[in-house]
Parts: sequence; C-alpha cells; structure tokens
Amino acid sequence: MDSSFLNIAIVVVYLLAMLAFGWWGKSRTKNNSDFLVAGRRLGPFLYTGTMAAVVLGGASTVGGVGLGYKFGISGMWLVVAIGTGVLLLSLLFAGTIQRLKIYTVSQMLSLRYGQQATQTSGIVMLAYTLMLCATSTGAYATIFVVLFGWERWLAIAVGGAIVLVYSTIGGMWSITLADQVQFVIKTVGIFFLMLPFALNAAGGFDGIRERVNASFFQIDGIGTQTIITYFVVYTLGLLIGQDIWQRVFTAKTPKVARWGGATAGVYCILYGLAGAIIGLAARVALPNIDVKALGKDVVYAEVATHLLPIGIGGLVMAAAVAAMMSTASGALIAAATVARADVVPFVASWFGKTIHTDDTENPEHDVKANRYWVLGLGILAVLISMAAQDVVVALTIAYDILVGGLLVAILGGLLWKRGTGVGAAWSMAVGSVLTLALLIMYSLGVIPSEDGVYANEPIYWGLGASLVCYVVVSLLTPPTDPEVHEAWERRVAGAVSEELPLEAHPVASHTGH
Repeated sequence: MDSSFLNIAIVVVYLLAMLAFGWWGKSRTKNNSDFLVAGRRLGPFLYTGTMAAVVLGGASTVGGVGLGYKFGISGMWLVVAIGTGVLLLSLLFAGTIQRLKIYTVSQMLSLRYGQQATQTSGIVMLAYTLMLCATSTGAYATIFVVLFGWERWLAIAVGGAIVLVYSTIGGMWSITLADQVQFVIKTVGIFFLMLPFALNAAGGFDGIRERVNASFFQIDGIGTQTIITYFVVYTLGLLIGQDIWQRVFTAKTPKVARWGGATAGVYCILYGLAGAIIGLAARVALPNIDVKALGKDVVYAEVATHLLPIGIGGLVMAAAVAAMMSTASGALIAAATVARADVVPFVASWFGKTIHTDDTENPEHDVKANRYWVLGLGILAVLISMAAQDVVVALTIAYDILVGGLLVAILGGLLWKRGTGVGAAWSMAVGSVLTLALLIMYSLGVIPSEDGVYANEPIYWGLGASLVCYVVVSLLTPPTDPEVHEAWERRVAGAVSEELPLEAHPVASHTGH
C-alpha cells in the first residue's frame, strides 16, 4: 500500500472521530455548566489529559522538534516554560480557582475587588483567546496543505469546520473527550514512535555526539535572553489565560485541580525534552533539511515521512493535527465564554443597558445561546486565519498585553489582601496602554530594535508600571469593602457551593453597585 495513501487514511479516520465526539458530548450537555466547564465533574485522568492537551499545541509539538533540530537540547526551553506555567498555576492557585465556582477570569476580578472597572479585562482576554484560536487554526492547516495538497484557504476551512462542529455541538464535554484522545495520540506519537525511531536512525546518543558540535548539548545553547523570554511570555501568560483557567474550572475537586494539573505540568516538561531530542536526532539522520528556506517547522513532517515506517508516519501526522486542534478548540470555547459573560454585558452598560446572559429557567435555551457564540466566533477565527498571512503578530500583541496589563491585578488579587479595585483598575489600564504603546513604537522603528514587535522590553516596562500602580494606588485608597471581602473569603474557603451566574456582574449581588 502506498505510504502517502495510508498516512492520509489515518488522518481522515482521526478527523471523523473528532466529529463523532461532538455528538457524544451533546448527550451530556444539559446546561451552561455542562457546555462551558463540563459540569465541573472531571476526575484526575480526564483532567490531566485535557490540561496537557490544551497547552501543548503546534508550537510545542511541531515547533519544539524544529527548535531541537536548530539548537539541540536547549530547544526544549519553550515547552519547559509552558510546563512550568502549568506547574505553578496548579500548585499555587488551582485549588483556589476551582473553589470559586466561576466561569471567567473577569468574574474573579469582580468578586475580589467589587469594582466593575475590572471588567475591561474581558476585552483583552477576548482578543487573546481569539488570536490564539486563529493561530492554531492556521497551524494545523499547514499539515493539510502538505498531506492533501490543498490550497491554504481550503485547508483552513475544512480543519476549522471540524473543530467548529465538535466544539459547537457538545461544548466542553466534546472538547474534553477529543482532548483525551488527542493526548493519547500525542503521547504515543512523540514518546513511543518518533523518539525511538529518530534516535535509532541517528545511531543513539553516542552517534549524535560524534557528528554534531558540542554546543548542541549545551543547556543554554539557544541563548539566555531567549530562555528568559519564554518564561516571561509563556509561563506568566499561562498563569492568567482564560483558556487555561476554564480547564481548571472543569476539575471535580480542588485536589484534582492541584495534583492533576501538576502531573500535566511534569508531562509537558518531559514532552519538551523529548521533542528537542527528536529534533537533535533528525539533525544527524536528516542533515540536509533546508530550515533557512523552508522553516524549522518542516522538520517534524520530514521525520514523519522519512524516518518512520509506513503507516506510523500517518499516526505521527495525526498527533501534530491533534496538538493544534486541542489548542484551537480550547481557545474557541474560552473566547465564546468571555464574549458572552464579560464583554457583551460590559459594552451594553456603556449605553445604560443591562443584559442578562444566564437563563436558569430555560437551560436548553442557555446551551443554544452558547452554541451560537461558539459558532460565530469560530467562523470569525477561521476568517482571520485565512485573511492574515501572519496572525502570530496579533497573538504576540495579545499575549504581551495580557501579561503586561492583567498579570499584576489578577495575581495581586489572589495573593495580597490590601489590593483594591481602584488599584487593580489603574494597574490594568497603565500596564495595557504602556505595553501597547511600546509595541507600536518598536514595530514602527520609533525605538530601534532588531526584534521589532517581538521585543521583550514592552512587557518588562508594562509589568513594572502595572506593579507600581497597583501597590501605590491600593495603599492610597480605602481597603476593599468588608462585605465584598467577606464574600470573597467565603468563596475561597469553599463555603459557597453554588455556581456564580454566567453574567459578568457578580459584584452586583453583594455590593449594591
């Protein structure tokens, strides 16, 4: 049997299975909680798999192998930074986040500070999740272009349609099952297929050492500044991203959120190391890949095509698609949740209107409304991915503003009792505006830099200004209203068992605002 035909058949079977998961999830989806956070019922096995799947996307899988080819062992640092973010979030904050029984990061800010001004965070979070979805959509389309020979727009349309179908029909339950299968496929593809076959083709570690420069085994070969950048952008971004928090909300108990997430974090670090070793082995086994002309991401497909037996390559290609689809679907449902719960009510308030997004008397109507939001934003993400040749720039800007603008207010609310809503609002405003302004100046060359929009300085300055504003303004303003603080402490302690309604104004229920 022709190897390319078999590879295509395996990927097609995988894609059809994704559609089937949508129908399975539909049977378990009865209300908002089921659709958006899988009923908050995930145990250790499902939770660990879905958390690992959502954070390990195309950059971690295809990109990680490419970095290993280019830099050797130090190519692992991108994925190690992601794994570290998952570890820190799980061990330090996941238990608290799970006990809050909320749907969005913005709801946490409103609960903690009692200030509606903090709802501006929803706009930044929506931009971040939408760009993340668009980037992932464009990424797995590149696999379809190679595999099926399609035009880029067609590959994006077909791949996007598949993610849209299973995400729209079954919500988080469908995504969780899809993630679980994707987690298994990625694990088998990377650890049990690509890693041993690539090492064998390269003659093992001894064979690699004989034929590559010693710098490929240096832990900092990729550059100290690059390593720092990975930790600043990805580790800190993972601590506060809606797509990651929404997975924490699915955990059955705080213990599952803490230790299931920690297990996923360790898995991510091992995944990053495996990817770097695969890339390093490919450097020896396939030394003539022109990464300058074709890009480092082509290494993954070259390994799958030339170093693996017939049929195995198809499973490995499916693993790459799985990695990207899990990130895309997670970002999509996060974007829909933020848009419906936070952004629309907040924007409506500018015009003196109140929009209630939670229809507890008609849960089927609620689920239907969520499906419309997932479908609409999914179509928008597909169109953005088609129109923009480089949505990575938009994602970089969204990530930078997310970290530079929101990190201090979110972590400050979890860690510092004296932090106030006014301090948080000023912190978010100053951090976001300064980060965005500097990004524009760097990208236009007003401030000379070889990195342009990818420069690290905007995040550093944004974070610094945000921290100063948060501390100074909080100390200069009255402490948080005792009633608000008491309600927050009850939720953190797990004394409030009922879920917060989906609408983005939890502050109104206990402050009179």
